[in-house]
Amino acid sequence: MSSPYSGATPAGTTQSIPTVPAGGAAQQNYAADYSASTGTPTTEAGRPDVEGTSVGALMGEVAKDLSTLMRQELELAKVEVKAEAKKAGTGAGLFGAAGFAGYMVLMFLSIALWWALSHLVGHSWSALIVAVLWGVIGFVAFTMGRKKFKEVNPKPERTVETLSQVPGALKPN
Repeated sequence: MSSPYSGATPAGTTQSIPTVPAGGAAQQNYAADYSASTGTPTTEAGRPDVEGTSVGALMGEVAKDLSTLMRQELELAKVEVKAEAKKAGTGAGLFGAAGFAGYMVLMFLSIALWWALSHLVGHSWSALIVAVLWGVIGFVAFTMGRKKFKEVNPKPERTVETLSQVPGALKPN
């Protein structure tokens, strides 16, 4: 006797569950592409031939199909969120590297400006002028960075779209 968790399907049927490629989000609609054989024969009109099939068996097939659909939707949501998080992480890492390199360059330019201004207004005032300039630049950079991070979309758009199709798929045609 096989376990209900072994992935066994009714005798003579096959079940095709799309998988997500290792490289990221798949370019397909998982909810629409589900093509598992339900084990229920169909009439010439394409409708399920349920004559002689128990309600329990039909409910079992519906539960199995819904379970498969939910697993696919969950997998799609994971892939979409992971892709968005990877983009945000890469962007943050690159901002950090550029910021450190810029910091080193600007530190030496600041020292040069401080020394140049010290010949005009003295060491104390020239240091204060350079510090105020860096305060203004820091504020502008912070504002621009915050705007960029607001552009990241953590909502799995494709999953929401395919989940909105589920109620329509459950209604009889």
